[in-house]
Amino acid sequence: MKWARGTVAGGAEMTGVIDNNQFHPRKALGSELAAGDAVPLADVALLPPVVPGKFIGLWNNFKAAAEKGGHEHPTHPLYFFKADTSLSGPGAHVALPASAGRVIFEGELGVIIGQTCKNASIEEAEQAIFGYTCINDITSLDILNADPSFPQWTRSKSFDGFGVVGPVIETDLKWHDATITVLVNGRERQSYPAADMILPPAQIVSLLSQDMTLNPGDLIACGTSLGARPIKAGMEVEVVIEGIGGVSVTTVDATKA
Repeated sequence: MKWARGTVAGGAEMTGVIDNNQFHPRKALGSELAAGDAVPLADVALLPPVVPGKFIGLWNNFKAAAEKGGHEHPTHPLYFFKADTSLSGPGAHVALPASAGRVIFEGELGVIIGQTCKNASIEEAEQAIFGYTCINDITSLDILNADPSFPQWTRSKSFDGFGVVGPVIETDLKWHDATITVLVNGRERQSYPAADMILPPAQIVSLLSQDMTLNPGDLIACGTSLGARPIKAGMEVEVVIEGIGGVSVTTVDATKA
């Protein structure tokens, strides 16, 4: 089942289910209660499918990238937070500030939490996962590494629009069969199998829940692998995962935005 969030004529915002090119409004994410009549999907401007309370990202969670970088496999998620104002969705224009310097895309699989969990077992964590989405964890490399005494994970990843999410949440995805692909101006620039993950989604959720309570709507980016590359203003960047779809944004010069 595909869940989405969007606006219709007049600016009314809706959350609902997409089926047969129709958008069926629901009272809330995961609710079976209707919130109005179905709307043609063509009449809906899609937004990020969820507004997360916590937007968590992982580093060093793919075997191929860890091997190339000479990194040990982590036994606990190595994570950071992205600001809520970094959130952007399908069709957005993402401004690249001059202060950000070198900026890269990072195509990733995203996990959406569907129920509150704390100190969850692997089995409980699996049940707490509502579904999956596409993420582009845009990152300023220059800021990340600017201060040798303190890697600036949050700052480098939290510029407005640097957390691209969408286009939908797929509740039935077999994540281990998925491939994460990134197209830049229509050309494939990154492609890697989700099955190469070091810590799989349920284990990520279980371990994170030992550190903090995870709530419905919280979003976890599972990390990226080889192939992340620099991007510049004027590029169209799309993250595609079969079964979910593709979320595309256009980068723009912040001085002209």
